Amino acid sequence: MEKNEILISEDLSSLKGADPLTLAKAIADRLDAKKGNGVKVLAVGEKTSIADYFVLCTGNSSTHVKALAGEAEDHISKREVEPDNVEGRGNHSWIVIDYGNVIVHVFSREAREFYNLDKLYGDSKTVFEY
Repeated sequence: MEKNEILISEDLSSLKGADPLTLAKAIADRLDAKKGNGVKVLAVGEKTSIADYFVLCTGNSSTHVKALAGEAEDHISKREVEPDNVEGRGNHSWIVIDYGNVIVHVFSREAREFYNLDKLYGDSKTVFEY
């Protein structure tokens, strides 16, 4: 390692069998670390039966949306958790990664404003916000 090289420690501990909140937090942390905007974890379990938590994030461009979603999926895969499904890879304005009890929504600015899940689930508890 060179003198000026900085070693960044990356948490790759297993999330297999982790509770949904721990998984949601790990995903949100990764999105925030990769410069996602408006990263938020909402507890939506009382409003919908499809998940316990939504992780919301906005990218600066379609390329950033794709990169954020790919990074989140790759990082969590390295931690031994695979998504049940991924939708939207082709359009890059809204990519959804479904981990069962945790659903990740990575939006473009326009898509986040249009679909406005923040308002739709606005009375849900915000667990984490970056």
